[in-house]
Amino acid sequence: MAQDSKIEWTHHTANLWHGCVEVHAGCDRCYAKAFSKRFDGGNTLWGNNAPRRIINSVWKDLAKYQKIAEKAGEIHKVFVGSMMDIFEKPMPMIDAKGNIVSHPIMGKKDPLNELGYSTGDLRSFLFAEIENGSYPNLMFLLLTKRPSNINKYIPESWKINPPSNVMFGTSPVNQETADKLIPQLLQVKGKRFLSVEPQLSELSLLPYLSEIDWVIQGGESGPNKRPFNIEWARKLKKECESNQIPYFFKQIDKVQEIPNDLKIQMFP
Repeated sequence: MAQDSKIEWTHHTANLWHGCVEVHAGCDRCYAKAFSKRFDGGNTLWGNNAPRRIINSVWKDLAKYQKIAEKAGEIHKVFVGSMMDIFEKPMPMIDAKGNIVSHPIMGKKDPLNELGYSTGDLRSFLFAEIENGSYPNLMFLLLTKRPSNINKYIPESWKINPPSNVMFGTSPVNQETADKLIPQLLQVKGKRFLSVEPQLSELSLLPYLSEIDWVIQGGESGPNKRPFNIEWARKLKKECESNQIPYFFKQIDKVQEIPNDLKIQMFP
């Protein structure tokens, strides 16, 4: 969890669990995987056959974020999640000691489910809390590399009347992933955003921008970062301007200075 997140385009981050599996080239130098190896108690949380680690503190943190935003009379953005993919298929869960998790919300074990509960239960609980109006001052940014799963896992009611405080997003990194993932995202009703990071090659969003509400763009950071061409940013900025889409440039690589013409951080 992170209050006052260092991620420039959100106020806070929230993770229901830690763990994921790589799905495309943008994942090749995943910071979350590297972080998990250092801080998740030696548990292996990455891969199709690995469990995910439950983060029990998320509910207390979300309640705190709601109180902060309500007191300020503001809407605060919450990125879900920096250490997980909210629309990953349901996976088994362990606690910090590596024990199989029983019911993560009520603390009761279902005798018919000896292996405990899955990440899908956590996701469903979060969606129910949003639907019940528990977080009126929080805007949930549900970012996924698996947009084809969104309609599979959201409540049926959201397919007709999506919540006003939810944005669905996906992360293309080149033209191939843009042309694959964005059409899948466009099958989802509601507010939509794109996090084009880490961008790995030139791409165009023109075929899709009329149905997108926000674009974030950035290059890769870290010791083994892949190069980012600043002209890719100027191209995407121009496309967004011509379509009146809010555009947010995050970074080149966290080292190079951002040129003045790209110091743009717009929000929807």
